[in-house]
Amino acid sequence: MTIEIKVPQLPESVADATLVAWHKKAGDAVRRDENLVDLETDKVVLEVPAPADGVLKEISIAEGAVVSSGQVLGLVEPGAAPAEAAEAPQPAAEARREAAKEAQPEPAVGRAGRAAARQGNGGARPERAARPAEETAALKMGPAVRKLLEEHDIDPAAVPASGREGRITKGDVLQYLERRETHADVEAETEAPPAPAARPTAPPVAGRGERRIPMTRLRARIAERLVEAQHTAAMLTTFNEIDMSAVMAMRARYQEAFQARYGIKLGFMSFFTKACIEALKQFPLLNASIDGKDIVYHEYFDIGIAVSTDRGLVVPVLRNAETMSFADIERAIRDYGERARAGSLGMEELTGGTFTITNGGIFGSLMSTPILNPPQSGILGMHKIEERPVAVAGKVEIRPMMYVALTYDHRIVDGREAVQFLVHVKEQIEDPARLILGI
Repeated sequence: MTIEIKVPQLPESVADATLVAWHKKAGDAVRRDENLVDLETDKVVLEVPAPADGVLKEISIAEGAVVSSGQVLGLVEPGAAPAEAAEAPQPAAEARREAAKEAQPEPAVGRAGRAAARQGNGGARPERAARPAEETAALKMGPAVRKLLEEHDIDPAAVPASGREGRITKGDVLQYLERRETHADVEAETEAPPAPAARPTAPPVAGRGERRIPMTRLRARIAERLVEAQHTAAMLTTFNEIDMSAVMAMRARYQEAFQARYGIKLGFMSFFTKACIEALKQFPLLNASIDGKDIVYHEYFDIGIAVSTDRGLVVPVLRNAETMSFADIERAIRDYGERARAGSLGMEELTGGTFTITNGGIFGSLMSTPILNPPQSGILGMHKIEERPVAVAGKVEIRPMMYVALTYDHRIVDGREAVQFLVHVKEQIEDPARLILGI
């Protein structure tokens, strides 16, 4: 008796999803709870696990198709997995690893030495000891990257990773493909009959190729919401600058003790989250939203923290952030960041924020105008800390300064309130003891 593999129940706000990648093919052995399919929605990537041990009997929906809740994706024939399939490496996977290995550039002496070693060993290939590294690399990549690797038969362990914590990005794979093609051309020329010494070489011609890649659902949703914000809200941005000396001195003084006690570093985001909450208490319209002709005042503070990933920008939400300690905020932000880059955030973690904070400074941005995250009425933009000469008590001093920007919905927030909100944030950060005392 076969078991159907179905699309899980999607959240109410999500009508459908796109089947991004199958991780098994028909006839492959599968194990219960093993990830079989990646489904991409507007905000998150959902993993569909195997319902039982057995064999993937049929794939009903191809990659790239749009699916809805409850739709049958394929069939699993339950039972014990075949011993050979469970223990032996898959031929296709082994072939991909060998192809990736042979595609790497290698000096002629290295190739000759490798051939001699094979002859001395009866032509048998030596056992590879890099499987743990390959498995680790496979865990550190998103569905889009896995799909690209499978399409081009690339071993993940052969791709140099540039992402955080050794994560392979889509750019890494594309650069690897370019290098592999170049090296293949070079090897073909090396192994061809030698040409006359005086043969002229033609100058290289710059490529003028183009690639057309469909938007991911997340990128399309981001574009839709940004245009919606531009067309709906009356957005205006006000700026200020903050002297970061006091916060940096506090972090330097207590960082070691803080990390020893809570197991996490003390960052700037927890200070800004606390400062924004205190300012929102003073100016509640920036924590409100418009619903038709009504203004909805939120008596809680669900702060969205923008996180950049390979798939695009996502904004996980700190629920009831006013009840969280500095350590709680730092832990939550680290957890959200790791899971956002792994594509494992839940839909409930990405909806319902009342105010957003984004930090372009980690990418080197000195100043920008952030766009509202509808239906919120305010978003704070942090930027790069840079030493600049400033006037302090009639003297010029070099201080670590940060420009901050507040974009607000002018339909319900007046300029006076927006400016005072930003001044209040500035005062809290420049005198962080106020955050502890609540003044």
